[in-house]
Amino acid sequence: MDRRQKKTREAIFKAFTELLAVKNYNQISVQDIIDAADIGRTTFYSHFETKDYLLKDLCEELFGHIIDTAMGLPHGHYHCTCGSSEDSVFLHLLRHLQENDRNILELLSSQNNEIFLRYFKSNLKKLIITQYADKGMLKRSRLPEDYLVNHMSSSFAETVDWWLSRKMKETPEEITEYFLGAIEPVLN
Repeated sequence: MDRRQKKTREAIFKAFTELLAVKNYNQISVQDIIDAADIGRTTFYSHFETKDYLLKDLCEELFGHIIDTAMGLPHGHYHCTCGSSEDSVFLHLLRHLQENDRNILELLSSQNNEIFLRYFKSNLKKLIITQYADKGMLKRSRLPEDYLVNHMSSSFAETVDWWLSRKMKETPEEITEYFLGAIEPVLN
């Protein structure tokens, strides 16, 4: 993708994100996005087939970035899941959320949060597979691995939703302790 295409794509994402902050997803039309991004209809459709594809790509970019960063991919620092909560990938992820990386908190706490929590959970599954399943840490349980991955991703997504609803009163370290304490019986 050349610079011009990237710039247009970012303008579409920005316009869409701003609209999502004030309107329900179902109330936003492609025309609203086109007007807010100040682009033509053909330009929009050259980047995205539909509004749903735009949502999917936006979520993949946002959550992919957060998850990749939590796993240390872009910055070269790595956090593991074993040991204390201080080196947990979940703590690292919560810190990125607290920093409001790419305005993700507004999306997770907006009236459209169910949509974003679903995508967040989907990306969390990838993280949990990489950090737990691929390392054999879920094999110790007598529960099916895919059940555990789903349980952990759902639990963490709901933990983040709960934390946001409380205006992030707790520190990322406290939330990590809560979460790890809640899943520990499942892993042993």
